[in-house]
Amino acid sequence: MLPWFPAVLAVAVSLFAFSTLITWSYYGLKAWEYLFGRSKGSEVSYKCVFLFFTVVGTVLTFTQVLNFADAALFVCAFVNLLGVYLLLPVIKREMKEYLADRKSGKLKVLGLEDEDLESSTVR
Repeated sequence: MLPWFPAVLAVAVSLFAFSTLITWSYYGLKAWEYLFGRSKGSEVSYKCVFLFFTVVGTVLTFTQVLNFADAALFVCAFVNLLGVYLLLPVIKREMKEYLADRKSGKLKVLGLEDEDLESSTVR
C-alpha cells in the first residue's frame, strides 16, 4: 500500500472539516440576521455563540456531540411541524387551488407567467 496515504487523508479530512465550519458559520449568520436583524451587536452575539459551540464540540466526546446534534434536530423538526400545523388553513387553500388548476389544465403550460398563460393556448 502507499505509506504516505494516511497523511494525505488526514490533510483532506482537515480541509473538509475546516471548509464545513466556514460554510455553516456563514449559513448560520445569515439565518441569525434574518431572525434578529442585521447589526454589529447581533453579528458579534452570533459569532460568540458559534465560537462557544465550536469549542464545546471539540472538547466533548463524539457520542455527546451526536446526542446534542440529535436533540437540536429534534427541536428543529418540532418547530417545523408546529409551523405546518399553524399554517394548515393556508396549506389547504393552496392545495385546493393547485388541484383546481391541475384539473382545469392550467398547469400543462410550464414556465409561463400568469399573464402569458391566459393569452396562450393549452394543447
